[in-house]
Amino acid sequence: MKLNNHINIPELGLGVFQIPNEETAEIVKNGIINGYRLIDTAQIYGNEEGTGQGIKEGLHATNLPREELFITSKLWGSNLSYEETLQNFETSLEKLGLDYLDLYLIHWPGTDYGYQESWKAMEDLYKAGRVKAIGVSNFQKHHLERLFTYAQTLPAVNQIELHPKLAQKSLRHFLEKHNIKTQAWSPLMQGKLLDNEVIQKIAQKHNKSAAQIILRWHLEQGILLNVKSVKVERMRANRDVFDFSLDQEDMLLLDALDENLRVGPDPETFNF
Repeated sequence: MKLNNHINIPELGLGVFQIPNEETAEIVKNGIINGYRLIDTAQIYGNEEGTGQGIKEGLHATNLPREELFITSKLWGSNLSYEETLQNFETSLEKLGLDYLDLYLIHWPGTDYGYQESWKAMEDLYKAGRVKAIGVSNFQKHHLERLFTYAQTLPAVNQIELHPKLAQKSLRHFLEKHNIKTQAWSPLMQGKLLDNEVIQKIAQKHNKSAAQIILRWHLEQGILLNVKSVKVERMRANRDVFDFSLDQEDMLLLDALDENLRVGPDPETFNF
């Protein structure tokens, strides 16, 4: 897909949340070998070094140039100064062993709108070509409206918890109106949706797994995806979602599962 600054972003990415640093390199390398071109990490995950090593090994194993990959990391903390934001970015880049990022996100808004200095620093990193696109994560409508009052560069992406039990339709509509792409984290609801009867029936109908049905539901709606997987066979299965479509009946059944139910923190109350 194209972002609002005309940069291309892969629809499906490999996330490394909660993967120990010492295990991350092998998983990222395997992801690249098995076709993943977007790798998503974050400062707070504590595995940027492992991610960087996996990128290096994956590029070596596939003979791909760095430019073929799309690497995302995220800034942690609220009320950071301009300089602190720049320093955190440089630290992430050093740990990853890269000279630029494809996407850099403010990880959480916090409860006090304390991200103005960080956004200014990220805009300057973007203007300097140190990062190809900037965005936010877990921002609600009012957080974005506050950001819009001073932003010179609009976010390219808002990465949010999103799955059939938390469809976030109102927020997605707002993002679409402002040409900001929605990217889902925890699209499988940390596995809690895989035994759902409705999803299982649709999976049988298409001869696909429950996970593949859920991922396809996102893609049908133009939602970008990050999926965590540590096993190669699951990586391959999660990737195998571009050879079928869901029909209108399927989509209506899946849409009806929405309960505004989270597995992660609520951005309205989560603080650092």
